[in-house]
Amino acid sequence: MKKREEIEEKYKWDLSEYSESLEACEKELKEVEQRFEEITAFENKLNSNENIYACLKLESEISEVLSRLYVYSSLRVKENAKDSKAVELSEKVGSVCVKFSTLTSFISVEIGELSNEKLKELENNSAYPQFRTYFKSILRQKAHILSKKEEKLLSQMGEFTGGFSDVFDMFDNADVKFKDALDSKGKPHKLTHATYSLLVESPDRELRKNAIINMNSAYGDYNNTLATNYIGDVKVGVYFAKVRNYPSALSASIYNEEASEEVYKTLIEGVNNNLGVFHKYFDIKRRQLGLKNFAIYDIYAKTCEDFDMKLSYEEALELVKQACSPLGEEYIKLLDRAKNERWIDVYENEGKDSGAFSWGSYGVHPVVLTNFVSNCNSLFTLAHELGHCMHTYYSNKNQPYEDAGYTIFVAEVASNVNEMLMLLYLSNKAKTKEEKIYYYDYLLSMFRGSVFRQTMFSEFEYFAHDTYEKTSALSKDILNNYYLELNKRYFGKAVEVLDEIKYEWSRIPHFYSSFYVYKYATGLISAMVIARNIFAGKEGAKENYFKFLSSGSSLPPVELLKMAGVNLEDKATFDEAFSFINSILDDWNRLLEE
Repeated sequence: MKKREEIEEKYKWDLSEYSESLEACEKELKEVEQRFEEITAFENKLNSNENIYACLKLESEISEVLSRLYVYSSLRVKENAKDSKAVELSEKVGSVCVKFSTLTSFISVEIGELSNEKLKELENNSAYPQFRTYFKSILRQKAHILSKKEEKLLSQMGEFTGGFSDVFDMFDNADVKFKDALDSKGKPHKLTHATYSLLVESPDRELRKNAIINMNSAYGDYNNTLATNYIGDVKVGVYFAKVRNYPSALSASIYNEEASEEVYKTLIEGVNNNLGVFHKYFDIKRRQLGLKNFAIYDIYAKTCEDFDMKLSYEEALELVKQACSPLGEEYIKLLDRAKNERWIDVYENEGKDSGAFSWGSYGVHPVVLTNFVSNCNSLFTLAHELGHCMHTYYSNKNQPYEDAGYTIFVAEVASNVNEMLMLLYLSNKAKTKEEKIYYYDYLLSMFRGSVFRQTMFSEFEYFAHDTYEKTSALSKDILNNYYLELNKRYFGKAVEVLDEIKYEWSRIPHFYSSFYVYKYATGLISAMVIARNIFAGKEGAKENYFKFLSSGSSLPPVELLKMAGVNLEDKATFDEAFSFINSILDDWNRLLEE
């Protein structure tokens, strides 16, 4: 694997808009920290409109700078976790952010003590529209805002209660080692986060099996440590929900996003009621692969080995542009900017964060991290992360700082719209039966990964939090055994499940963002509706989608999706998604029998 300095400059992101260097970042951090006294001067004085707005404006100014420095220092660690100077700076910035959060904790408390009538007046003040959503949120949160002293204590706890994700990231990116995976001839293949996706797609069934076994076993070797770390994260989530008077950690997460607990429960129920659709997929894939039986390590195998995409990064980006052309010329020009202005960090290097993500800060361009390899998965990953990137760009461009950040609930919609447009574009252009089956399998794999898999993950984390809330008893064995049984139920009796899969939960980074993963499922289902409407040229579909992209968090997320033409409160939306998938399976079955 190459070192960071061996990667060509054009394939590394340009973070200069965030900060010129680690030294410049630290200098600016010290300068902004000196402004903290300006904020504390408002304590016990938020009793007039003038002071309230002046304080909130100052808080936004400082917060915007801190956010940019925090993202910059974090990205420097993400690009190379072995850079000790970047790690040290990231810890400093994080510490200052916690300090700022502690110092400003009085603001929401003092404003929350105002009467509902006064808060309504502040919310509707046309001179300060950027704070409308803030006052509306305070009204919603009044029952969960504690005393000034308690809020300060909770803020101070942030420095030592939020490190479980950091511990996992450091282990996952810098410490964990994988054994080579052997193929059917005994030949070893290098196993890393980046090569894993290639190995599990291999036509060599033994290699696929060993790649999955070795990947999960590596985490199993540290089962005690990883379980203890995750259980600590669960305990913190449950504690904060309890002290803020929420009935559960799930309720706290969903309430804070203005989302719907019913959507969460309806999703799990809907997927469980339609597991037969996935079992039908597994059986069709078994027949396509010519196998007598089907195992969990056959899930990722390519169905059409003769049709394989070997794309350079540049070619992949051109395909993304072609697929997204229904979104218009401006969108395509933004994709060009992302490449030419180096918003994208493309290739794997030593110490680099595994997987892919998009991130950003207000007032500067968003960025994308990938570990690009020349296959179809990297193509779709690039499209996916650029969807996030464009969502961030449009929200930042069209909303004030206070409303620009969209909630996690809608965070996976734009990314999946790009993937669905790519899929519709490629399958529509397919010239052979093999090519069409290849894209059908990709669509089903995508649906399985985002709806089947993420809903299964959602059941697991709900079980973990619910078990601790009810019994205060949680252990590695409880987690391992439940996860193994969950896999068996989801995959069904016809699919062989490896024992090592019981450790898989411990390598999922999103579990450290509690109740995040279900949004992959609702995000894809929403994206299927939006993308199919745009692709079909439905009147108003594109325009409504850009309204959604540009709205940030100015409306509750469920309402934002209704703006884009998706009603997640309607069971028919979920039924429509499974009906569409079933029709794809029927056509695949027809092609298979020809």
